[in-house]
Amino acid sequence: MIVEDESSIASFVALYLKNAGYAVRAVGKGTDALDQISSDPPSLVILDLMLPDIDGIEVCRRIRKSSDVPILMLTARDEDVDKIIGLEVGADDYMTKPFNPRELVARVKSILRRSTPERRQAESAVIRHGDLTVDAGRREVRVGEEEIQLAPKEFDLLWELLDHRGLVLTRDQLLERVWGYTFAGDTRTVDVHVRQLRRKLGEASPIVTVWGVGYKVSPAKNPTPA
Repeated sequence: MIVEDESSIASFVALYLKNAGYAVRAVGKGTDALDQISSDPPSLVILDLMLPDIDGIEVCRRIRKSSDVPILMLTARDEDVDKIIGLEVGADDYMTKPFNPRELVARVKSILRRSTPERRQAESAVIRHGDLTVDAGRREVRVGEEEIQLAPKEFDLLWELLDHRGLVLTRDQLLERVWGYTFAGDTRTVDVHVRQLRRKLGEASPIVTVWGVGYKVSPAKNPTPA
C-alpha cells in the first residue's frame, strides 16, 4: 500500500513496484489508509510523512497499536528529526525525497524478505541473557516476567546482537543483517534503534557501544531473584 497524496509520486512508485511483480494499491489520506489496513492488511506500507489529514507520524503510531506490518516512511525534508521520530514510532525504514526508485524497490524487497511468516516460524530459538528472554518464534521479549513491546526492527536488531554475543558488529554489518542493505546506508538508523532498545529495556539492556566501530553485547549478569 502506498499512502501518498501527490498522485504523480504515487503513480511513479506504483509503476516501479508493479514492474517488480508487486500488487499495489494507493490512497491519498491517512484516514483511508487506516481504514484499509484494518479491513484488508497489506504486506507492506509505504507512508508519506506529509498527508492532508493526519501526518505520517500519527498514522504510523496508530498502525503500531494493532499491527506490526512493515512500514517504509517517505519524507520530503532531509532533517534528522523527521527520520528519528519516524523510527521511534515504529517505522522500519525511511527514505528522503527525491529518491532513486530502484533503491526503493530494493528496500521493499529487503523488508518483505525479512518479515515473511515463513522466516519468523523458522526462527524458533529462545535466547536468555541475564534477566532478558528473547523468543524468536513468538517474537516476544521479556525482562523477568514483564513483556516489553518492541517494534519489528528493534526486535530483529536485539536478536542479531544477542545471536552474536562475544563479537563486535559494525553499523554497516547491522544494516546488512537486519535491514538487508548490501550498499552503504544511513547508519543513524542503527543508532536510533539502539537508543530505543536501551530506553525500553532499561537496566536489562545488554547493548554496549564500541566507539568508532559499532555495538556488542555485554556479559550476562545473574538474573535478579524473583
